[in-house]
This record gives sequence, structure tokens and C-alpha cells, in this order.
Amino acid sequence: MEDRRAPRGYTLLITTLSSFLTPFMSSAINLAMPDISRDFQADALALTWVGSAYLLASAAFLVPFGRAADLYGRRKIYIIGLIAFGVSSVLCAAVGSVYALIAFRALQGAAGAMIYGTAVAILTSVYPPEQRGRVLGINVASVYTGLSLGPVLGGFLTAYLGWRSIFGFCAIVALAIVPLVLLRLRREWATAAGQPFDWAGAVLYVGALVTLIYGISSIRETPFAPWLLLAGAICLAAFVVVEILVTRPVLDLARFQDNAPFIFSNMAALIHYSATAAISFLISLYLQVVQGMEAQYAGLILLAQPVVMAVLSPLAGWLSERVEARILASAGMGLTAAGLVGLSFLGAGTPIALVFGILLMVGLGYAFFSSPNTNAVMSSVARQDYGVASSTLGTMRTIGQSLSMAVVLLLFSVYVGRVQVDAQAAPQLLTAMGVAFRLFTGLCLLGMLFSLARGRVRQ
Repeated sequence: MEDRRAPRGYTLLITTLSSFLTPFMSSAINLAMPDISRDFQADALALTWVGSAYLLASAAFLVPFGRAADLYGRRKIYIIGLIAFGVSSVLCAAVGSVYALIAFRALQGAAGAMIYGTAVAILTSVYPPEQRGRVLGINVASVYTGLSLGPVLGGFLTAYLGWRSIFGFCAIVALAIVPLVLLRLRREWATAAGQPFDWAGAVLYVGALVTLIYGISSIRETPFAPWLLLAGAICLAAFVVVEILVTRPVLDLARFQDNAPFIFSNMAALIHYSATAAISFLISLYLQVVQGMEAQYAGLILLAQPVVMAVLSPLAGWLSERVEARILASAGMGLTAAGLVGLSFLGAGTPIALVFGILLMVGLGYAFFSSPNTNAVMSSVARQDYGVASSTLGTMRTIGQSLSMAVVLLLFSVYVGRVQVDAQAAPQLLTAMGVAFRLFTGLCLLGMLFSLARGRVRQ
């Protein structure tokens, strides 16, 4: 039920700003990677962890913090997340080593999970059902705006003010939102207040994700990585058992176990994000290290994908109300796979116009997968399960992003090694990129099978 006492205009402004912030941070930092490598003499593996630490922490803490918000108050968790994001951004800007940067990026990722795990829930708590489509559309637009402006603004900030200015900008935005929340949003929205927190499930969930993803990414570099994978598998199995047995689980797995469209749609999302999340990171390195472009110009090339996503996602969403999601989303994933094939053949002499065109194709595929797939997830559940369904889909997204970067870390350890990312490492970088994009193409084709297998979705 909506909260009629909350100031809706301010709520929309506040959540729109914060929904812009986290995707902007993720996309902007990719343009700064070569500069970070030069400043700290960081090797390729350490550099990849600058992006991976943020995604891994976000994936690991999204579910526990989402449940904590329901128990203790969404406003409270939201404010803590904004402050922690701002403080961690300042710490990232002030670091003196790449390893300190990785540690504070993990803190920033956990704070980001607090923000985007509660922002949409607050928004839907304030607006009545007949207005939610419009305001959620504005919220999604702010996400795509962050993704679109990240490469451009991140490239210019890096080129003219240095990579640390990206973190400074994010700190200012995050901390500026806090007074608005304190003054304008008064209700906590603790919809599950008084219920117990599933500590066992939360610990097992975080432990399973961290050990599995770190184990995958470091299996060639770390002697005990196989033991980490075994520990992660045990934690994951124990998590499933605990969530089935406890009365109030941190993630209600039993609720949708007989809902095939919901399960297959979420699996398709997990696979799609696993195949696409590392594209911006890899192409940023390709443009700056292999093609020798300046950061601000590389950002303009990278703009192609998110702009197409932002422009065509509403059209794809409109079509998904008329055409079955398994057809639209599967076609979108096929377009993404075709784009990934093109990216796998990039070389030192590839025309920039061709790179731009391939990114346009990936963005087109992304748009025609994401909106119909999201519609399928939400249409496959009853209205009272919208919150759980949305958080589950968000979890698939963040886990997929983490797995995508884990694959890149593994391939960098095999083909690039512990060398600084500069022009001399370009041949190794191209080899690793080619293998990565071929693997991601195979993942997309597998994802198409899950997408097609979902069947008809209840509207």
C-alpha cells in the first residue's frame, strides 16, 4: 500500500539521483583503468580486481541488506548506504596503493547494495499502483542515464582532472542526497518489523558467493582455489537447505519453485549478464591500450551501447505486452551473441567505426532482451510477490556481473599475467579478449535455450 503522507515529488527526486549514482560509478571507472595502472604500476590482475571487488561485494550483500531493510527500516538502510558510499568514495580517491583501492571498492560495492536494494522499494511504497509504471519508468531512465553518462563524463574527468575526480564526484552526489532524505522522508517502511533475521542464511549466502567467485577467478594463481570452490559449493548447498527449513528466510526459495517461467526468466537474466557485463571494461582497455585513444574519446565510443539501450528499451517493453517474452528476449539475446562474435575478432587495425557499429548491435540486443525479460519475471508472479521477484532479478543481475568479471580475471591470469597494462601488453590483451568474447558468445547461445524454455507467461 502506498504511503500518502510521504512527499512523492521529493521521493522521486531522491531515488532518481541515487539510481543514477551506482550505474554511473560502475561505467565511469572503466575509463580510468589505464591511468590507475600507470599511477600504481598495477598489473592486469590487480587492475581487474578494482572493478570486480565492487561487483562481488554488491552481489554478496544485496539479498541480506534487502531483508534487513524490510526488518529495520528501508529509510535507515538507505541513509547508511548513502553515507557509506560517500565515505568509501572519498577513501578511494585518497588511496596510495592499488590494493587499498580494491579494499575500499569492496566497501563501496556493499554500500551500493544498500542503496539500490532499497530505493525502488521506497518508491513503490510511496506511489499508488496506477502511478507506479510512470515513476518506475523514470527510475529506469535514471539508471540508463548513469550508464550512458559514465563513459563520457568518466572519460572527461579522467582526462582533465585525473581518475580520483570520479570518486570525488560520486562522493559529492551521495552525501548531498543524505540531507534530503533526513528532511523529507520521515517514515521507515519496516514492512517486516519484529520478524527474526536469518543470520545463518545471510552468512552462508555471502560465504558461498565470495568463495565461489574468488575461487573461479583465481584458480590459476592461488594454490588453495580448488578448496575455495569446494567450500563455496558446500556453503551454497547448506544455504538452500537452511532457506527451505527456516520460517523467515533471507531469500524465499520455496515460493517460486513450481513457477517455470519465473525460474527460466531469472536463469536467462543470470546468463545474459554473465555474458555482457565485462564488455565495457574490456572495450575500454582495447580502445585506450590497443588503439591508443584518449580516455575522453574512448568514452564517446563506449556511449553507443547504453544510448541504444536507453532509447529502445521502452519500445521493447511496449512490444513485450503484445509479443511473448520468449520470442522477443530470445531474439535480443541472439543479437547480443552476434555482437559478441564481432567483438571476438577485434584487432589492432580494426576501424573504430566498426567497433562503434558492433556496440550498437550489442545495445540493440540488450534492449530487446532486458525489458521483455523483466516484464516476463514480473508477469509470472502475483502482485503481492512483486517485491521478492524484483529483488531476485536484481540478485541475478549482480551475480551475473560478478561472474563475468571472474571469467575475465581467470583469462587475464592465463594470457596476460602480472604485467602492467600498456602498449607492450596489447598482443596478450587481444588474445584474452578474443577468448573471453567467444566464451561469452557460447553463454548467450545457452541463455537463448533457457529463454525459449520459459513457455508462455501469465499476463
